[in-house]
Formats: sequence, C-alpha cells, structure tokens
Amino acid sequence: MSVASPARTARPARIDFSQPVLIAFAAVLCVLIALPLSWLVYFGFTDRTGAFTLENFGRLLADPAFVEPLLITLVIAISVGVICCLVAAPMGWLVARTDMPFRRTVRMLVMASFVTPPFLGAVAWELLAAPNSGLLNQAYRALTGASPDRHLFDIYSLPGLIFVIACYTMPYVFVLVSNALDRIPGDLEDASAILGGRTADTARRVTIPLVLPAVLAGALVAFLQAMTLFGSPAILAIPAGFHTMTTKIWSLFHYPPKPELAAAASLPLLLLTVVLLRAEHAILGRRGYSVVGGRQSDPRLVRLGALKWLALAFCFVLLLNPIFLPYGALLNAAFSRVASQVLSPGNFTLHNIEFVFFELSATKLALKNTFLLGVSAATIGTVFALVIGYVTARKAVTHWRALEFLATAPVAIPGIVLGVGLFLSYSRAPFILYGTLWILLIAFVTISLPAAYQQLQSAFRSVHSELEDASRILGATRLRALAGITAPLLRTGVIATWCFIFVGVIRELSAAIMLFTSETKVVSVLIFDLNESGDLAAISVLGIMMLVITFAVVILANRIPGFSGGVRLRDA
Repeated sequence: MSVASPARTARPARIDFSQPVLIAFAAVLCVLIALPLSWLVYFGFTDRTGAFTLENFGRLLADPAFVEPLLITLVIAISVGVICCLVAAPMGWLVARTDMPFRRTVRMLVMASFVTPPFLGAVAWELLAAPNSGLLNQAYRALTGASPDRHLFDIYSLPGLIFVIACYTMPYVFVLVSNALDRIPGDLEDASAILGGRTADTARRVTIPLVLPAVLAGALVAFLQAMTLFGSPAILAIPAGFHTMTTKIWSLFHYPPKPELAAAASLPLLLLTVVLLRAEHAILGRRGYSVVGGRQSDPRLVRLGALKWLALAFCFVLLLNPIFLPYGALLNAAFSRVASQVLSPGNFTLHNIEFVFFELSATKLALKNTFLLGVSAATIGTVFALVIGYVTARKAVTHWRALEFLATAPVAIPGIVLGVGLFLSYSRAPFILYGTLWILLIAFVTISLPAAYQQLQSAFRSVHSELEDASRILGATRLRALAGITAPLLRTGVIATWCFIFVGVIRELSAAIMLFTSETKVVSVLIFDLNESGDLAAISVLGIMMLVITFAVVILANRIPGFSGGVRLRDA
C-alpha cells in the first residue's frame, strides 16, 4: 500500500532589504555633507531678512578687522610651508636614503609628534617660552645674569606662533617625502652610477626630480594645515593681540553673534582648501615613474661615514621642538607645585592630579562625554565607512561615483568651517540639536569619514567579489554577504579604522569649540578653557592623560595581527 507523500510546502520568498538600506546610507551621507554646506552658502549670501546680498563679503573686505587676520593667516601659512620643506625634506631623506643609525627610532618619534594635538603642543610651549615664566627664559636669565625683564624667546608673537605650528605640521611633509623616497626603485640610481654618475649627480638628475612632486605636495599640505588650524592660534595669537582667520570666525559667535559674517568668512576658506587639495592631487598625479620588469631592487643607501652621527644629532635636535621639550614641560608642570618652576624633590606634588580628577567638577563630565562620543563616533563612523566603501567598491547603487566624492569631500572642509555649518544647520527647526551630544557626534563622524572611507575602500579591493557572489548564489542578500563574509575578512582594517576615529575624536578641537555647551564639554575644550584661566598644571595632567590614551590605542592597533598600522596612519 503506497502512502502519498505530503505536498511540499512552498518556501516563502525572502524579502531583500539590501537595496533600500544601501540607498538609505547614501541618502544620510548626502544630508551629512550637503546640509551644513548649504546653510553656509545661504547665510553667506543673504541678509537678516533672507534677501540675496553680497554685503557680507563687502564688509569683510572693507573692514581692517577682517583683512588683517586674512593677511596674517597667509603669512603664517606661507612661512610654515617653507619651513617644513626646509626641515622635513632633509630629515625624510636621511631616514629613507642614508645609513644614519636609529632611522626607525627617528621615524617613530616623528609619528609621535604627528599624533600630538597641536593645541597641546602650544600649551607646552607656553610653559617653555612665555616671556616671563617660560622655563627656557628662566634658564637664560639664570645662566647670563640678565635682568628679569629680558627674555630669549617670546612665544606670544607671530614668529612664535609660526614656530609652534611648524613643529606639528612638519610630520605631514616628512611622511610624503620619506614615503616617496621609499618607493623610488634603487635600479634607477644604480643605472646612473653604472653610467658614471657621481652621488651628487644621481641625486640632482634622478632622486630629486622624482621626489620633487612629493615635496611640493607637502608644502601645500603644510600651507593648508597652517591656514585651517584653530587651537594653536587661539592659545598663542589672541594673547599676543592678533587674530587669524579661524580665530576671527570663532570670535564672530561671541555676543552679539554674527552668523552671516561667520558664514561669509568661512566660504573663502573652504574654497581655498578645495583648490589646494586639488592642486596637491594634481602634483602627486602628474609626475611619477613606472617599473617595467620584475621585482625592483631596494633603495641604495648613501654612506655618510663619520657624518652619520652628525646627521643623527641634526634629527634629534629638530625633534627637541615637537617631542622632547614639550613633553618634558608637561611632565614638569604636572608634578610641580608651581607649573613654571623646575621639578625638584622639594617641589614635587601629586596635588595637581588630585585636583583634576577629584576637585575639578568639569573633568568627570568632559571625560564621560569624550569617551561616549569617541566610542559612538568610532562605531558609527566605521559602520558608515564600511557600507559606503562597499557600495562604491562593488558599484552597488547607481551614481556610486557621486557617493565616492561625498565620502571624501569632508577632507576639504576645515574643522572650524564645519562647526559653523553644523551650528547654522542644527540650531533651528526642524533639526534642533545644538546643546546636545548629537551635534558633536555628527561633527566627529563627518570629520573622520574621509580617512575611514579611504582605508576601508582600499581594503575592499583586496577581497575578490567572487566570494560575495558565491554567497548570493546560495541565497544570501547583499547585506548578509557583507556582514557574514566580507566584513570578517576585513576585520583587521575595521578594527584599525575604529581606533583611528577614536583617537581623532579625543584630539579634535576646531569643530568642538563651535558646538559645545556647558553640558556637552569634551576634554579638548576643557583644556582650552583651562588655558584661558591660566591653570597650566591642570592642563598638563589632562594633556598627559590624553597622550597616554592616544599612544595606547595606536600601539594596540599596531599590534593587531596582519595590520601594518604604521603605514596606514602615516598615509592618513
């Protein structure tokens, strides 16, 4: 007797939400970038009644109070660009192309200055070179017997500001030059030597022409960094009695606020940033070399002989300015009863640490906000960069090139300009977020997006799409394939990106200074406020804590198996 087999039940079709979710991420990206920029344009070209006008720009050009900061900013940017090239390019050559000892150590120390917040470096140089209380000026008077009104250095001056900015901009030029030298095949220089070229001739005819685009690009990056920096000018220029463009934009939000002038002043800064970034891209992409054949030889190191120790001394003298002297000044102030006195057994105290963590009421709130924003921004920014990187790498939606442009666009928006745009966007209906942590979270995610996207988008290229195609053939949706196959394969890059964003949030000041309130203060803003009140010992404690956390996260990221973190952080 045969038994009829039960009818096979039809399997319900699985609803694929991948495309709507990917489109939603793309839409959020558009809003994230377009909204603050559109409000900047609107306020820059309208008056208080909403009518179109060019008067805001006319006021900026006609008022010396606005023209002078612009000229000062250009002087600073040009000076920093020239100084960085004169200092960082030779150092990059010594590290990449000579037999100088401790080259790896020098490279690591340069990267330490790279992750040091420039505003913290400015505070450290206040401790070192303030005219009256600076440790270096005190030492000068003690050694020479000069009168108390004499000083060797004055950090509250235009040359002092240029010097400090150059100290923490130099690593950008060093990275570009040293990486370019690392990539030049030794075959080219060997061929020159075989044909009878001397070392000087080879450098002049082969090495320098190949590395020149990197030097020029480094000069543009240094110019751009100096032009858009806020922290160091705010700490050193304002007490000296002058403004830069970034500090002037910030001052326009003091009572009574002038948002239309702030927007009008921000737009030229934004436009100039875009032009400089395009020029940098054109310079780096215009000239280069191709290697035809197999494996290229390692770079040929120049033998310095006895001069190698002089070269090492040159590098360490340069590193005194961004690393050894500032870090020593911060440690000295953190454990001294008086920040401007040299640490001694009789002057040693732990009261500054006790004051910061147990008596200063703003510390706990700032630490809580910073870690909450750091974890949230790192998580959201990593997920966002992962999805957008997937969309552009796999061309998952139409107009993916536009998304690629938008994901990298924030790199052209100076932090202070983004802060103005976000303030104008989210301080009125329908998105009233000013006074909450949400607006800071948006700022931090937006600022960190370009580097995070570029890192993950390049990682996607190392994972062949056939793995995802096989998963989709077996019934998985795009999102399931991304979450179950591609993301685990990119685990190293994802963790490194998370760490990179977290570190960036801790040290961000330019946008935060425009968006914080008393309840949303973060550590960087707390340090800035303490500087205005002159509490340098408390700043030193917070600064050392910030540096310890930053270096701990960077070291942990570099210890991830398979992660070449040093390269990625340098390239970023």
